[in-house]
Amino acid sequence: MRLAVENLCFSYGAAAVLHDVSFSLEAGQFMSVLGPNGVGKSTLFRCILGSLPDYSGSISIDGQDVRTLPRRDRARAIAYIPQIHRPTFGYSVLDTVLMGLSRQVRAFSQPKKAHIALAEEALARVGAAHLKERDFSRLSGGEQQLVLVARAIAQQSRILVMDEPTSSLDYGNQFRILDLIRTLADEGYGVLLSTHDPQHALRYADALLALYAGRVAAHGKPAELLDAALIHRLYGVDAEFVSSSAGCVIVPKHAKK
Repeated sequence: MRLAVENLCFSYGAAAVLHDVSFSLEAGQFMSVLGPNGVGKSTLFRCILGSLPDYSGSISIDGQDVRTLPRRDRARAIAYIPQIHRPTFGYSVLDTVLMGLSRQVRAFSQPKKAHIALAEEALARVGAAHLKERDFSRLSGGEQQLVLVARAIAQQSRILVMDEPTSSLDYGNQFRILDLIRTLADEGYGVLLSTHDPQHALRYADALLALYAGRVAAHGKPAELLDAALIHRLYGVDAEFVSSSAGCVIVPKHAKK
């Protein structure tokens, strides 16, 4: 399954946010989206997900314009994994994962045994089967993120769109989640993931999409594009790239005031 974005432009009224953004995401590819706050990363994702359809340019999945796709067909293709949030209602973990099957379960109908089996299999896939009866709102941040990944897996979509999924996690859980996402990409999922940590992109991603002022500042392989000049352009930070036995490490030095 292939996602293609071509010459995408979007404005909120008179305020232009995205300008001629083009890239493609292939099956089995992990693409990191980098850029400072307010650069348009979340807007890009909302256009792809169909919640902001008033753009110019095109977004397609296997050649079909996403604006012509019925909602169920779009959900069959793309699953969204948001940042951690605290829900108002105390749904169980299993019920939260079953929400990923909404396109398969008719409104006001009870999920069938097959749906429950899919949800339980997805929880087991991310190592969270033991949480299924817990209240989702009472889980830790890392546990919640695992459940949201399980919900996307249960949805059986082959493209995963993730908006800063590690932003609220501690150091260990960041890498546990990223290891899992890397594994999913290796299994054939297309992953589009925004992050504020360029080290994550350098360590895990196959491809990089860097946005600055609503435009593509860099697009290609992280190891070839991520350098001190790009870090300074995106974040106003002077950084040094240091080789180590575990790979290249980005060491920030000074931030522009």
